[in-house]
Amino acid sequence: MGLYYNQLTIARGIVRNMTLQKISDYCLAKPGAYLDYPFGPDFPVIKVKAPSQEKGRIFAQPFVLKGLPKVTLNCDQATGEFYRDLYYGSVVRGWHCPPVQQPYFNTIELDGSVPDEEIIVMIEHSYSVVTAKLPKYAQRELTQL
Repeated sequence: MGLYYNQLTIARGIVRNMTLQKISDYCLAKPGAYLDYPFGPDFPVIKVKAPSQEKGRIFAQPFVLKGLPKVTLNCDQATGEFYRDLYYGSVVRGWHCPPVQQPYFNTIELDGSVPDEEIIVMIEHSYSVVTAKLPKYAQRELTQL
C-alpha cells in the first residue's frame, strides 16, 4: 500500500484533464518507451525496451472506441480486479484481449469517472509490470537511461 501512496503523491499535479495525447506524452517520457504500430497505422501502442533489445513489450494502448477515448494498460491479476471493482463500469477487462489474457489488462474510459491521479498510478503499474518481465540485463539498462 505504501508504493501506491508514493505513486499517487508523485502523480499529483503532473497531468490534469486526461486525454489520449496527455497519456501518450506521459507514457513516452518513461525510460525506453516508444510509439509503435504493430496492428496498423490507426492503432498506436506504446512499448518499452532497453537500447540493446530488438523488440519491445506493449504497456499502453490508447485508442478511441465508438467516439470515446480509452486506454488499455497491463496489470497483475489482483490489481486489475481491484480497479475493476473500485471503478465498476469505467475500468473493465481489456476489451480487445483474448479471454485468457483479459485478467492482466484493464481498459479505462477517459470520461472523468476515474481520477487523473489514479490513471497515472495505473500507467506506472503497467510500466512496472511490463519492465519486470524483461530480462535482467534489459532492466539494468533501463535504470541507466
